Amino acid sequence: MSLPDEIAAVPVWYHTIQLAEGVSTPGWFDLEPVLGKLPWPDVEGKRCLDVGTYDGALAFELERRGAKEVVATDIAGHEHWDWPAALRRRGPEALAQIAGEKGDGFGVAKRALGSSAERVEVNVYDLSPERLGTFDVVVCGSLMLHLRDPIRALEAIASVCDGKFLSAETVDPGLSMRVRRGAAATLGDQELVHWWIPNRAGHRAMVERAGFRVIDSTGIYAVPFGTGHPARATSRTGLLQRLVAGGAGVPHAAVLAQPLS
Repeated sequence: MSLPDEIAAVPVWYHTIQLAEGVSTPGWFDLEPVLGKLPWPDVEGKRCLDVGTYDGALAFELERRGAKEVVATDIAGHEHWDWPAALRRRGPEALAQIAGEKGDGFGVAKRALGSSAERVEVNVYDLSPERLGTFDVVVCGSLMLHLRDPIRALEAIASVCDGKFLSAETVDPGLSMRVRRGAAATLGDQELVHWWIPNRAGHRAMVERAGFRVIDSTGIYAVPFGTGHPARATSRTGLLQRLVAGGAGVPHAAVLAQPLS
C-alpha cells in the first residue's frame, strides 16, 4: 500500500504530520506552526515520554530534537476516555465508528518516519515508575481538558518525571482576561468530552498543585485547525479567541516545570 493510501485508510487524523516531502496527514490540529512557541527543555540524549500521544506529533518532535529514547502512551481504546455519564453507553461505539482504532495513525506515521518511538497503552492515571520507569523529560499536550481529574493525572506524571515537564493545554481566553491571577475554570462541552478548561493561571496552578515548580511559561497562543478539521461557524466567542490567542484555532498556554522533590 502506498503512503497516501495508508494515510487515507485512517478515518480521522488528530495531528497534521509531514511524513514525506509534500505528504502530510489531514489532521484536525496542526502543531507545526506553534512548536517554536513552546518552552522546550533540552532533550538531546534524554529518555523522554509523550503522554496522550494520539498520532504521535510530539513524540516524533522529541525524536527530531535528539531524544535518545521516546515512549509514547495512550489509552487502549475509546471506551477508556473519561466519558461524562450521559455519554458512557453510546459514546465509545459512536467514536470508534467515526475515528477508527486508537493507534492506527501512530503506526502509519511511525513506519513512514522510520521512528523508533515505542507506543505503550496505559491510562495517564496509571503511570508509575514500576510500570514505565522514570524519564528525563515528559511532555503532555491537549489532554487535561478531556480528564475528569486532571490533578490526579498530573500527580501520576510527576511520579515518572525525573527532570523537566512540558505541559501545553487548552485554556479559556475570556476567563484568562477576566481572572488574571486567581485560578478558575469552566466546564466544557460534554459532547466533546471536555471537562475542565482553566484560565492561564488555573493551568499553572494545577501543575503546581500536582507537585511541580514552574520555571518558564508562555502567553496564550492558538493551535491552528488542520485541513481535516470540520468547518466551524464564526461567532463572537471565536473572534475573542482569535484576538487573544493571536490567530484562529484552539487557545492554549504552556508551562515548563520540574518536580519539587
